[in-house]
Amino acid sequence: MQSVIPAVYPILKTSYHLDFGQIGLITLTVQLTASLLQPLIGMFTDRRPTPFSLPIGMAFTLVGLVLLSSAPSFSAILVAVGMVGIGSSVFHPESSRVARMASGGQHGLAQSLFQVGGNFGTSMGPLLAAFVVLPEGQRSIAWFSAAALIAIVVLTRVGFWYKRNRQVTAKSQARKAGVDGHPSSRRITIAIAVLCSLMLSKFVYMASLSSYYTFFLISRFHVSVQNAQIHLFVFLGAVAAGTVIGGPIGDRIGRKKVIWCSILGILPFTLLLPYASLFWTGPLTVIIGMMLASAFPAIVVYAQELVPGKVGTISGLFFGLAFGLAGLGAAILGRLADYTSIEFVYRVCAVLPALGLLTVFLPDMGTARRRSAS
Repeated sequence: MQSVIPAVYPILKTSYHLDFGQIGLITLTVQLTASLLQPLIGMFTDRRPTPFSLPIGMAFTLVGLVLLSSAPSFSAILVAVGMVGIGSSVFHPESSRVARMASGGQHGLAQSLFQVGGNFGTSMGPLLAAFVVLPEGQRSIAWFSAAALIAIVVLTRVGFWYKRNRQVTAKSQARKAGVDGHPSSRRITIAIAVLCSLMLSKFVYMASLSSYYTFFLISRFHVSVQNAQIHLFVFLGAVAAGTVIGGPIGDRIGRKKVIWCSILGILPFTLLLPYASLFWTGPLTVIIGMMLASAFPAIVVYAQELVPGKVGTISGLFFGLAFGLAGLGAAILGRLADYTSIEFVYRVCAVLPALGLLTVFLPDMGTARRRSAS
């Protein structure tokens, strides 16, 4: 539902006579409300668990979609997309906690499945918009509210399950907090700073591909728009696959090893990409997308284990960073491409995975200890 917003930009631009600056302001409103509020909501729900925040978050999204379908002015559009962003902020911290509660100890697998749901929804949103909203017009956005209503019913039942199991989870978290050998507060602070730096590397590079890959192919190899879109679809498929496999592999071999391989491990491939032929560009981006996407489930679960009892805060922080860094990275790289070239952007971004060297400063959260803590 959230991905419908950028898909209907052409309709909004024509209907309300918007310029590109106003379109950018719509994007900024979504990104700010969907990213900045998440850590705050996560901290609140850690102190006061809120089982029914899931349907409440979906209700914000429902109201935003209905308002967007009949917004009388540009300011009303901003309010509408802001409501959708708030819905995302309310939903993600507690939904990540529920995924962890339901994991049966396979926290990485649960986080991967949770995140790939978001990836799948992001890929489906523009298709639904293309076949529903674009032919039928802006008012058809309200039809997507039916999905929000169904989700509210489902999430209300999940909320009751969460409420029944909350006490068991609280006791489990208390045991984890008491595990011997847990890193000191100073090492935890350093580790969180390192993880944020790795998120910067991952999402800025990911933004370079998700936002500008088609332009790179057209500029460098003079392929058709359709051909470039096929390459982008293959890349996004690799991202979805990487998201699925990253968590379970972390469950087996340890999160830190996955982070090492997925961030620093792609450096040779990113350095080759700006100079590769069209034939090798596809395989390189598949490898990059799959490996890089596997990092996010591992990073989120690693951080949750690093700070036991703060699942909401950690989930809000890292999901908020994901939204914020992706939007900010796309804007900065777009401006850089305007001043230089799209090929120059990829040569600059090629060195970002070198930040993976910072993984050496992460404490070793051994697999065996994680299993005992589960």
